[in-house]
Amino acid sequence: MKTIRIFGMAILCGAIVFASGCDMSNTGKGAVIGAGSGAAIGAGIGAIFGKEKGAVIGAAVGTAVGAGVGTVIGRKMDKQQEELERIQNAQVEQVTDKNNLQAIKVTFADGILFATGKSALSTSSQSALSQFANSLINNPQTDISIYGHTDNTGSRAVNEKLSKERAEAVASFLSSKGVQRVRLTTQGLAYDDPIADNNTADGRAKNRRVEIYITANEQMIKEAQQQ
Repeated sequence: MKTIRIFGMAILCGAIVFASGCDMSNTGKGAVIGAGSGAAIGAGIGAIFGKEKGAVIGAAVGTAVGAGVGTVIGRKMDKQQEELERIQNAQVEQVTDKNNLQAIKVTFADGILFATGKSALSTSSQSALSQFANSLINNPQTDISIYGHTDNTGSRAVNEKLSKERAEAVASFLSSKGVQRVRLTTQGLAYDDPIADNNTADGRAKNRRVEIYITANEQMIKEAQQQ
């Protein structure tokens, strides 16, 4: 799978090399993606960077999004991503949403947030999540999708319940810190989307995680279109 993703990335970079190549800035990428270089290309970029979710996250606006919109939103996402990268224990990546617009993926490892087999947030994790909440409050024109993941230890029913409860625990904490609950959606994915080998202890640890996607909401997109 890794080889396929690297090969796909090379193809996509070749497809957009006219726009300064793969080393372009994030804002530049936002412009290319926002220009609608083809739905297949946009979905491909999302799949590579978003672990197969990049093509479906975010609110669909139902209309084509132009290069100017991609540039405006790309700048905003760049700024917030820089803020989030300063949070300890947060892994921050650039992804794309279903509108082919720049978005942000933040991953917190299970061991940072929860005790083994539990869904109550650890005391030590609350500082990082409080900083995360502040960034969300300061950037209100975004939607936040929270996914809980587990390893494959135990039954499906147990893991579905645990992954859902962990996603909800993060959402509840963010809401308690002032993030509007209407912006937050949660889903428990159990062990259906592993990023490592569940046959090893290290792989299982990596698979136990909470992923959070930050995407432009309809209001941000409309304002960017007006600009």
